Amino acid sequence: METTASEPPAERSSGSVPPTTVFRYRWSNPLDAIFAPRSIAVIGATEKAGSVGRKLLWNLVSHPFGGTVFPVNPRRASVLGIKAYPNLAALPEQVDLALIATPAPTVPGIIAECVEAGVKGAIILSAGFKENGEVGAELEQRILVQARRGKLRIIGPNCLGVMSPLIGLNATFADSMARPGSVGFISQSGALCSAVLDWSLGENVGFSAFISVGSMMDVGWGDLIDYLGEDPQTSCIVIYMETMGDARSFLSAAREVALTKPIIVLKAGHSQAATQAVISHTGTLSDSHEVFEAACRRSGVLSVNRIDELFFMAEALAKQPRPQGPRLTILTNAGGPGILATDALLNAGGTLTELAPQTVASLNQVLPTHWSHSNPVDILDDADPERYAKALEVVAQDPHSDGLLVILTPQTLSDPTLTAEQVKRFATTTGKPILASWMGGAEVASGIMILNRAGIPTFLYPDTAAQIFNYMWRYTSNLQSMYETPHPALEFNQDGPDRTLAAKLLETARKSGRTVLTTGESLQLLAAYGIPTVQTQVATNENEAIALAEEIGYPVVLKLLSETITHKADVNGVRLHLTGADAVRHAYKSIEASVYEQAGAEHFQGVIIQPMLSLHGYELILGSSIDPQFGPVLLFGSGGHLVEVYHDRAQALPPLTTTLARRMMEQTRVFHALQGMHGRPAIDLSALEELLVRFSYLVIEQRWIKEIDINPLLAAEEHLLVLDARVVLHGPEINEENLPRLAIRPYPIQYVRSWTLPNGASVTLRPIQPEDEPLMVTFHEALSERSVYHRWFHILNLSRRTAHKELIRMCFIDYDREMALVAAYQNPQTKQEEIIGVGQLIKSHSAKSAEIALLVEDQFQRQGLGTELLRQLIQFGRDEHLQRLTGSMLVENRGMQAVCKKLGFHLQYVAGEQLVEGELDL
Repeated sequence: METTASEPPAERSSGSVPPTTVFRYRWSNPLDAIFAPRSIAVIGATEKAGSVGRKLLWNLVSHPFGGTVFPVNPRRASVLGIKAYPNLAALPEQVDLALIATPAPTVPGIIAECVEAGVKGAIILSAGFKENGEVGAELEQRILVQARRGKLRIIGPNCLGVMSPLIGLNATFADSMARPGSVGFISQSGALCSAVLDWSLGENVGFSAFISVGSMMDVGWGDLIDYLGEDPQTSCIVIYMETMGDARSFLSAAREVALTKPIIVLKAGHSQAATQAVISHTGTLSDSHEVFEAACRRSGVLSVNRIDELFFMAEALAKQPRPQGPRLTILTNAGGPGILATDALLNAGGTLTELAPQTVASLNQVLPTHWSHSNPVDILDDADPERYAKALEVVAQDPHSDGLLVILTPQTLSDPTLTAEQVKRFATTTGKPILASWMGGAEVASGIMILNRAGIPTFLYPDTAAQIFNYMWRYTSNLQSMYETPHPALEFNQDGPDRTLAAKLLETARKSGRTVLTTGESLQLLAAYGIPTVQTQVATNENEAIALAEEIGYPVVLKLLSETITHKADVNGVRLHLTGADAVRHAYKSIEASVYEQAGAEHFQGVIIQPMLSLHGYELILGSSIDPQFGPVLLFGSGGHLVEVYHDRAQALPPLTTTLARRMMEQTRVFHALQGMHGRPAIDLSALEELLVRFSYLVIEQRWIKEIDINPLLAAEEHLLVLDARVVLHGPEINEENLPRLAIRPYPIQYVRSWTLPNGASVTLRPIQPEDEPLMVTFHEALSERSVYHRWFHILNLSRRTAHKELIRMCFIDYDREMALVAAYQNPQTKQEEIIGVGQLIKSHSAKSAEIALLVEDQFQRQGLGTELLRQLIQFGRDEHLQRLTGSMLVENRGMQAVCKKLGFHLQYVAGEQLVEGELDL
């Protein structure tokens, strides 16, 4: 057997199809009915002055969109001179979109009418739903029940509506129409929509879509990001968010779109009005906005803090290239503004470029003697346009610089307009982003206009410009970390976790009615996932404690063993530096007495004995807790008794790769110490990365865990060692179906299986992993031109097929959106794992359909491997409740056609294209 069909486009969210891709199918999107309707019914249209129904109808007829508008009002024959109809059933034709502006209690019935009439989209502008309490929430549920009877998608309720300025659609009750442009704007606040709209008209900002989503009863962030991501007219997506909703849908869509279109989010509500009672340090340290920031980093989204930054960033990323590092070179004619820019840069994580010696030497040739001789490059207050141009030409060539900021303040000899003319020559010639700050008012206005028209974002204040550069670098860094190749995982070799033991530990505790594991059980659980733990023994009487202490070797530590008490220190349940039998006996008795006195005898189950270790390393904390929006969240940082004082931590979403683990560590201050400082050696950072990865898999696979608190995790040059841990489980009030949902779909281990080639060689069929990129390079090197031609329908050279940006996107997939199964086996000559076949399934964003693709290494073709890969993809499609699989193959590819036919595909020849289309109803 040979090859087939289509591979995930490297730039599929951009709206264009790169030459490396055969992507035959273009499913219509249900949201087309909302954003590009051919006919609209306005339910609740009226002539009452100041009403939403009147404004809606007026906006639609005042801004022709190329379709028909039908007012619906049972009490009027016409509205604004347009014939009205009593209900949807009376309309002369089926409409695509219903705009609903009637009282909330009437809406469920209207939605039922929409379904009966075949309406595909609805916008509910009415208020009075879940924001009004239980009665309103119940109305929403009734609406959704009706909508699910058909294929109706709903925006709202309690929203301003939507605009598609490029086609002239104004389905809102706003006072004005947005200008056409390339920014897709989505907001949960209707009032903010109105303010942004008014601001945009003055600033000449245009939109491809202007969307008020309200309370997002149905259509959510993921749906809209997908839609705008596929829209070729949208170059950037800007979001004002108040609540997350479906976190997995948001992250999944954002991750796919962010590489080709910037997604910039302002999330309101940084402070948490109410905090949930938690037991562990991890829960206490967790911060909901930090979790949101972690989610943005994971998905390539840029989070900003102010409304103006939303549009500043949209402009900057549209006009200038992204910086490849955090180093900014500042050129200024005044010291003060340069200092302000420097402060803003450094406070937000950027760095100043350290000028190269050749740069300093060249500047000495073109600048006066008293220039600053460092960065910021102060070219003095008498700088004329020519001096600016010469200095900028020099610093732009500095190999250490990642970006440029040019600052001008009006001085006696400065000429803001002519200087702008000189600077604009560098707008596209340096390969680095260039920003400007022309400070002042009327005197600099013409210069600002020149720079903006040349594509150089220009700001009134230099600190704003420096902050925008930092955001640009953060966006680049987020994308880079998403697609860096991690080190190989250990999930499928002998070092993999003992999942059976871990599950049994949790089940035993739950059956006994406990929600807190003992220290010994907690350490056992960690050890089951290959996380090194301190030697621990359990004693239930004094003599047993002495015997175990002597077996371990003095000095030892005794700690309370309790099935109910989580913080041992609260009851004086820890004794350190015990050097002999008498000390152990006394410690046992004193812990027992303390617990009896402060808590009760039933809370004492004995003690655990551990060796007293020298803490000559770093005490770290590693933990997990549940975030109400994102589910399980990881925490890493400085540990020990002062963990809540230091407040040095980073948060991330599981699962981790080694790359993501390193990025998490880098966000903490303690990371600098872990690298070695003040004569102390560095710890094994690779081992720590691996430990964090293993811990993340423990969190996602053992879903009954509510919180884990490892404190301290001792990190020393010679070892990493967990000294103490606490594990809290979900209580009996939660059943398995209601366990917190992971924000990122974990590795689907259920699709790992063994298969045997005809020659008896064992093959592992498994979902692809990010770590597979090097194996995929080797796989492509082994393919013949014939296999490549059958796969891509033309010859595609090896360098294109094995480019990092292509392969890592194939290997680092979102299992919610697609599946790639690889066939891996151990080469008998090299004893190394190799990939010998790949099968892919790519879901449509808006339909219950998917495309499939297969590629098998030449020497393993015609041995049943392609058939088995396709069979497993079909099973995955059924498990995902898909309705149809499709694929394309060349007419000459008889082997692939035979495989598809054998597994039930209907094949059809495409006249004039030398293609055969396969389709399988599931």
